[in-house]
Amino acid sequence: MADPEEEGLRLIQSKPEGVLQSELWKELGVDSRKCSRIVKKLEEKGLIDRVEYRKDGIKTYLLRAKRQPVNPADLLAGDELIPCIGCDLECIVEECHPLMDWMYQLAIVQHAGE
Repeated sequence: MADPEEEGLRLIQSKPEGVLQSELWKELGVDSRKCSRIVKKLEEKGLIDRVEYRKDGIKTYLLRAKRQPVNPADLLAGDELIPCIGCDLECIVEECHPLMDWMYQLAIVQHAGE
């Protein structure tokens, strides 16, 4: 079974517009008290914002994931920086040759390190 805290964070992150706490516990399949504890932990860790919200006159909270800083190592394949940084081409990701070449390089570097 997945960690409810991780599952809650993933669900909140999947909805950029936010998710209501009153709906989160139903989607997670936990009771409202357990959901409150999950939300409190995520908020204390600085992973989400929790804003008071009224829906049909009932107070609840709108939960939004905070943006996390990018790990610089995720932008490198060996010594090569991801080609998308500074790229002004309009492309389809699945058909972008510079990106595909970079990903292959990344796979080679990771495989060589194992």
